[in-house]
Amino acid sequence: MTKKARAAVKEEVIFKVSGLTKVYEMGEVKVHALRGIDLELYAGELVVLLGPSGSGKSTLLNILGGLDTATDGHVTYRSKELTRATEKELTEYRRFHVGFVFQFYNLIPSLTALENVEIVTEVAKRPMKPEDALSIVGLSERLEHFPTQLSGGEQQRVAIARAISKNPEVLLCDEPIGALDSETGIVVLEALERVNRELKTTTVIITHNVDIAGMADRVIHLSSGLISEIARNAVKKSPKELHW
Repeated sequence: MTKKARAAVKEEVIFKVSGLTKVYEMGEVKVHALRGIDLELYAGELVVLLGPSGSGKSTLLNILGGLDTATDGHVTYRSKELTRATEKELTEYRRFHVGFVFQFYNLIPSLTALENVEIVTEVAKRPMKPEDALSIVGLSERLEHFPTQLSGGEQQRVAIARAISKNPEVLLCDEPIGALDSETGIVVLEALERVNRELKTTTVIITHNVDIAGMADRVIHLSSGLISEIARNAVKKSPKELHW
């Protein structure tokens, strides 16, 4: 799509964040994790949140996912004001609209790869078949394997399949390859890129790894609880082109 054509297409805002702050009180000490974030995220895009430890990346992601609450400011998911939602409303929001992928896989050891995905599809409103979710991440041949029989990268891909199996509109990933070597990490990033491309799932990836930014539509740089820069990649790299 040309730059002119892209400009003619109105991007659909899925998250709108304004004046977002988060202060953690630890005794008499106040930690300002977010200091006034203004941001829009668009439907179907792949975004990388980039910054060092303590920059506010995880706090922002957790508030977007309904896992944490803001001290001040507003977060809107479509027409829903998350910052004014009740705990019950946030639970429903997490259950039906958001998939999470964390650095550690949190698979149930006594269940197979297929069964680990099925525990989510059984309670979802409009799930995909567990086998289809595992196929998207390249694990069709590992359905009956237990976590101990899978490599770290395969376990993370099961976690991704579990997250997307409920057909979430948003996929939030907190350091998804932080515990993996580069070769295995690239395979996991390929799975995330495929989910974003084929399912049109709005995908946000937290990382401190600058090289991963190349695969994003936009890169949002955070520093000391503030957005320092937002950059759009004119040409996106495939995960196989990334090196670190």
